[in-house]
Amino acid sequence: MTEKEIFAEKLEEFVTELKDHISTDDGQWTVKGFIDIFQNVYTISSDTKIVSKILEIHLFPKILHFAQTNGYKVVLAEHQNYYPDISLVKASDESVRFAVDFKTTYRNPRKPYLCNGFTLGSHGAYFENRTSTKNIQFPYGSYSGHFCLGIIYDRTDGATIDETKAHSIDELHSIASVVKNFHFFVTEKWKIASDKGGSGNTANIGSINNIADIITGKGMFSKLGENWFDEYWMNYKKITIQDGKGGTKKISTLREFVAYKNGDVSLVVDKRNGEE
Repeated sequence: MTEKEIFAEKLEEFVTELKDHISTDDGQWTVKGFIDIFQNVYTISSDTKIVSKILEIHLFPKILHFAQTNGYKVVLAEHQNYYPDISLVKASDESVRFAVDFKTTYRNPRKPYLCNGFTLGSHGAYFENRTSTKNIQFPYGSYSGHFCLGIIYDRTDGATIDETKAHSIDELHSIASVVKNFHFFVTEKWKIASDKGGSGNTANIGSINNIADIITGKGMFSKLGENWFDEYWMNYKKITIQDGKGGTKKISTLREFVAYKNGDVSLVVDKRNGEE
């Protein structure tokens, strides 16, 4: 087995323990809010960024223990906008390092087989130039693998959460958790990528949305392989082709790109947003 295969296997085994660490028997998040010195408890918002950050903090001692047990050092991102969230560097051979990015998202309440999706990092400077150190902890090409540690959850119905109310610590067990029903997964980033950019104006790679496909790593590139993922995203919207109507357009779909490169278009895995 390669270092990457060994690491992936250990990481997959590790995430099976995490649900019990952060949730009650009935699936509620064990974090209820934050506390002041007068022992007042304030509920937290279900805002995705807040939930995501607190989950990271909640899980970090476990991740540290995982790293130490398996002979890795944890290097945190030096700046908030750096990729990845954590780098795991092998203590006995520092040339072996893995990128691990935390990805949290919630199930679509109307279509619970879909999640809101997430971004998979930039396809800008450090992605194109694999020796660049811009906005990245170590050069992209120096990592032996790029992994997502993902958490998919349900948001609690807003009607049961009152963010304006403070509670006493004696009421702790009666406070509704803002999120519940966690599902953890680990996968290499390229396996769950789509061919569309993520949210916002930044040059981010978007994920697929079908939860079953995310968990099993059946993204659009999963049959083509990582090299196709790298090439597509390095060239995203940069190659001009004829549009068949007398004009031109930029390649912005995986099917167009594979056809342009004379690859096997039948290996493109289409996104499944239905309930099959």
